[in-house]
Amino acid sequence: MAADIAPEAKADDGGQSGLPEVRLGLRARIAFAVSLLSLLLSVGVSLTVYSVARHVLMDAREDAAGQRALANARIIAGQSLDEADRADLLGALSSLSEVGKPMVAWNGGASSTPLDPRYNLDQLPDSLVASGLAGDDPAIMRYVTGGETVLAVSVPIVEQNAAFFEVTLLGDIEDALNSIRIALAAAVVASTVAAAILGYWASRVTIRPLTRVTQAAQSVAAGQLDTRLDYHRVRHDPDLAPLVENFNGMLQALQTRINRDARFASDVSHELRSPLTTLNAGLQVLDNNRADMPERAQQALDLLSDDLVRFTQLVEDLLEMSRFDAGAVRLELDDVLLAPTVRSTVASLTDGQVPVETDPDVEDLVIACDKRRLAQILANFCNNADKYAGGATAVTVSRHEPEDASGEATVRIAVEDEGTGVPEEQRDAVFDRFNRGDQGGARGADVGVGLGLALAAEHARLQAGRVWVEDRADGGQGARFVVELPLLEVLGDADGEADDLSAATPESTSNLTMTGEHKALLLPGNNEGSTP
Repeated sequence: MAADIAPEAKADDGGQSGLPEVRLGLRARIAFAVSLLSLLLSVGVSLTVYSVARHVLMDAREDAAGQRALANARIIAGQSLDEADRADLLGALSSLSEVGKPMVAWNGGASSTPLDPRYNLDQLPDSLVASGLAGDDPAIMRYVTGGETVLAVSVPIVEQNAAFFEVTLLGDIEDALNSIRIALAAAVVASTVAAAILGYWASRVTIRPLTRVTQAAQSVAAGQLDTRLDYHRVRHDPDLAPLVENFNGMLQALQTRINRDARFASDVSHELRSPLTTLNAGLQVLDNNRADMPERAQQALDLLSDDLVRFTQLVEDLLEMSRFDAGAVRLELDDVLLAPTVRSTVASLTDGQVPVETDPDVEDLVIACDKRRLAQILANFCNNADKYAGGATAVTVSRHEPEDASGEATVRIAVEDEGTGVPEEQRDAVFDRFNRGDQGGARGADVGVGLGLALAAEHARLQAGRVWVEDRADGGQGARFVVELPLLEVLGDADGEADDLSAATPESTSNLTMTGEHKALLLPGNNEGSTP
């Protein structure tokens, strides 16, 4: 059965596995298609023009040569071919011909001699000579001799038992055709280049709606769920109007569902706080009378207490997460002496058992950040290490300089452990909500609910920072959880008044120079997007 299913499973990837990777962009492909079409059309037109020109010129020359040869043959038919008369006869024939076009006549029989001594029988094709001397019908032949194309006409002269041959040079026509070929080739190249440029320019207009879709998707990914495309701009376009309408409908459905889920989580969390408060109060009463309980009741009380603590933490985390989803969070920016703050926070979390290593250049560094959220990030990192890696072993604080001049300096705080580490394929997923890695199906007080790292990521994002997990710096076993925050300079106001930062966004926070001792930054919610 497995062998029968495997081919179908292999085909489920859409048949794309065997296709080559597309390396050209959409604009480049459009320009290439337009230029290729222009090349094919230009080559077709050029070949047609050249073929018509060649036939017209050659046919005209052949008709003129044939008419002229017949006229000359009639003159020879009425004249004597004695040696004395040949010079006068040759002059008479030349007067009827174009300048530079030689004419040759031979007497019939074995003693055939040319009328013009400059030409002889060997210069003509044998078939043409045989046809003329045999008295056949007039014939015309085009051939190459001495690297030059010539035209020869044979006209039998029955009265004189001879044949007349006239040779016409076609060099001028060949020169003209070569000029035409060069001109057409240049036109093909020029038209192809022009088509490529025009196609690349026109592709900007063609894919501009896709650019707007991309910008809207980026806004939605950033949390601005009310982003919409302007339908009125394309309402008369039969191709784009359905796309924009369906895209806006998809965003509306997505926003409605996310908002509904966020409201549900928030409402449930709020509704659970009251009974949780009652349960905790009742549990405290029971714990005060613990000595009067039998041993089994005390064990049950301990289990209930552990689960209630875990449940309370889950509700608090859900409330915090719902506030992030609703955009109802405030960023309180303080003047934070970084190294001492990290030391005191880690000491309170680990009872002073975990060393904190700091670079010399951050020992006296003061930055603008939300002190409470920074402490929460460190707490979540340390709690995660306690639950899954046997506890944190070291904390480092360092300053990171940008690789180029356009970047900005940052500070990095890393929490290391000596656990089993995080597989590389799971390092992004561990910051997802309710993701507990290999402990996803475990139960118990020592196992988290999978929101701690997700909340740490939200706290960092709120301060224009980021979090990630990597291998330990010393190469040992374990993981290294890192939070990176922008290095915001704090300058004191002379009058101590705070600047208004209510219009700032998380993306622009890293560009702010903070003034005063305390700032509050109200971030826009997920439903405050902008239309691209």
